Amino acid sequence: MNTLQDIITYIRRIIKSPSNAVITDALLIDYINRFWLMDVDARMQLFDLKTKYQFLTTPGFDQYNMPLYSVQTETNNPIQQVAMFPVYQGLFGPAYANGIQMNYNTQREFFFNVWTNYNQRSVQTGTGDGSTGPYTLQFPIVPAVGTNNFPVSTAICRGHIDITGIISTGVNQDPPLDSGLGTNVPVIPTTSMLSQVFFTSQATDGTNISVADSGIFLSGNLNYGLLINQGKAPYGNTVLVDGGGLGVNYATTQNTFNYFTGIATNVYFPSAIPQGMPINGQCVYYQTGFPRSCLFYNNVLTLRVPPDTQYLVELDAYLTPAAFLNSTGAIPFGYMSEYISRGAARKILSDTGDWDQFNAYEALFREQEDLVHIRSQRQFTSTRSQNIYSGQGFQGNYNQSSLGV
Repeated sequence: MNTLQDIITYIRRIIKSPSNAVITDALLIDYINRFWLMDVDARMQLFDLKTKYQFLTTPGFDQYNMPLYSVQTETNNPIQQVAMFPVYQGLFGPAYANGIQMNYNTQREFFFNVWTNYNQRSVQTGTGDGSTGPYTLQFPIVPAVGTNNFPVSTAICRGHIDITGIISTGVNQDPPLDSGLGTNVPVIPTTSMLSQVFFTSQATDGTNISVADSGIFLSGNLNYGLLINQGKAPYGNTVLVDGGGLGVNYATTQNTFNYFTGIATNVYFPSAIPQGMPINGQCVYYQTGFPRSCLFYNNVLTLRVPPDTQYLVELDAYLTPAAFLNSTGAIPFGYMSEYISRGAARKILSDTGDWDQFNAYEALFREQEDLVHIRSQRQFTSTRSQNIYSGQGFQGNYNQSSLGV
């Protein structure tokens, strides 16, 4: 059974277009993709698309984006592509870290009422010398000693790029990496750069001078974040000028911040800092450890406390269907063939303005949708309703069949 070809055949029967002469298979596949990708998950939650999302934490990283599909191109038609888009429709509790349940939140106020996102009161990290730089700045609250030992005990929370920012780079690399030249900064919207570290001072006329971390990390060392000059939306953030032409190709790093040591190296400000003017720093400083709570917001999963080593995080999720393109195996659910056919044909009929045909087939489309939905409902309703007696014998205990301690 060739599911894709069957669906194309069904569509041609409905729209009464038996060959490529009027509408090509490639265009039909485009309509199939649009219905399968954009409509099905919004119209109903299918049990067959319910799955588990899991990932390993990175020491010191507290924010993780929902993953993105890479760009998909049809083999026989390179022009037809499906761009990067979220792999999952959403993430749902319960959430687990190494098999131990975490508190799961989707509202920021409740999460941060418990885990205060306290931005440390401004502390002096350096002093102006009348120039734009270079300056070496240090948070005195952090031991100025690099760490290669894990688990790590403390860390400064890092800037973050959300999935909209990842998509804007054109590369499915999360977090974005940079050689130190800041090539990703101009293409990422300012609204997608969520800074956590700030260095501030004042010019002689009283205006603020500041730089912040970007959520972009140094290639070859993810503990170094690239510093930027913040600007206005939509693309106002800019790369810091290097002054003397130094860069990561030399023996030192520049305009970067080490999240474990709290040291910013060879920083050039956008304006000169007056002689003797304090340069202050602000950050969110945490003792790292085992994550016990998580927040899902803006397609970002935030963990508290930030992990001190690698932990396996698992949540429930609904998969966003993969693209059809020219693959006969892109959809594993043959029982949905007629539903997808009628859904794609429905889009074609509405786009061409054939409302008589659209209305004639609408009841049949709804019938197929009900039949597909009933399959999921049978699975959902077979689950026992939970009550205070459902988990007797296992409450608060580890799996008694495992060897874990």
